[in-house]
Amino acid sequence: MTAPLRPGPDTITALDHLIGFDTTSRNSNIALIDWAEAELTALGARCERVFDTTGTKASLWATFGPTDTPGWVLSGHTDTVPVDGQDWATDPHKLHADGDYLYGRGTCDMKGFLACCMGMAPKISKMDLRVPIHFAFSYDEELGCIGVRGLLEDLASRPVKPLACVVGEPTSMAVVIGHKSKRSFYVTVKGTPGHSSRAPEFVNAVEYGARLIVKMQEIGRRLGAGASDTMYDIPHSTAHVGTGHGGTALNIVPEVFEMDLEFRTIAADDPDALADELKAYASDVLLPEMRAVDTSADIVFTPLAAFPGVDTAQDDPVAKSAMRFAGSNEVKKVAFGTEGGLFQTILGIPTIICGPGSIAQAHRPNEFIAVDQLARCETFIDRLIEECV
Repeated sequence: MTAPLRPGPDTITALDHLIGFDTTSRNSNIALIDWAEAELTALGARCERVFDTTGTKASLWATFGPTDTPGWVLSGHTDTVPVDGQDWATDPHKLHADGDYLYGRGTCDMKGFLACCMGMAPKISKMDLRVPIHFAFSYDEELGCIGVRGLLEDLASRPVKPLACVVGEPTSMAVVIGHKSKRSFYVTVKGTPGHSSRAPEFVNAVEYGARLIVKMQEIGRRLGAGASDTMYDIPHSTAHVGTGHGGTALNIVPEVFEMDLEFRTIAADDPDALADELKAYASDVLLPEMRAVDTSADIVFTPLAAFPGVDTAQDDPVAKSAMRFAGSNEVKKVAFGTEGGLFQTILGIPTIICGPGSIAQAHRPNEFIAVDQLARCETFIDRLIEECV
């Protein structure tokens, strides 16, 4: 049996540092950014930070090579999901090696990719780059791709835009050219309470919430029979209600019903149009009925997450380059979302997703990454470097 490929020691050391920072999205990521910026600056990179409004979180933009030429972006988020309530066999914020696997929160999603960037930075720093290589390390991706937006808006105002972007989300180093868009909402249906024996005199929030759910089901069925993209395992857009709860007792007309719902769309469908359709049904059909009984009734949509999809053509030169870097002749599309669509829509640059580790391990207890995945990612970056000299 062939021994698995092994990453370089710099990558392992970087991963050890990165896992040691508890950058759960509710926490600051500044300590991690301080460390990464110090390491990269010492290697000659030009580093900039874009802070959130509180100053407790920041995205890092680091550049090796010329500044007046479009270059490649290697992008990843620094935040992780919580470990609360999960049964971990080891300390999730301390890197643990067991054979060919490395355990810790974020090892695959997505500090493994960041570690490969940091581990390859010494080599990048020694090269006479003709084309620059940029690192983009963001925050709050897990909360809805929030942190990278400020960085991208800043970059969009500059005279020289990047050439292309590689988002290193875990794809087992497969080259991904597409993922669906997402729009999600927290919906509150506000009715009026009263004794159930006089139910017609009050607005039943659960009943009107149920009608909104049925409308989502109708939209979902229509999408299932509509446009399709066979590169996805679920080839069509989807409408989904994930949670719903309301009411306090059988003999009380429920005053409030709350639900979480989402649309995930392929490139052929417009997620905002679907959201507008649902909101129009609520405002034009349901609300007039509700307010005929009580004018205080309401339906409120609160956005939760919104990000565009990625849709890069298979024959795009950037996709072909990425396949060459990955040593693959295939591309795919995935169900999960990334920051990649924001690079396409805000900066207008072609974007692919390719990173070490399996998405099946993300967000789970005892998250891990295989060492050969890190080694393959190093090879990918090494081939990208060759194209930039």
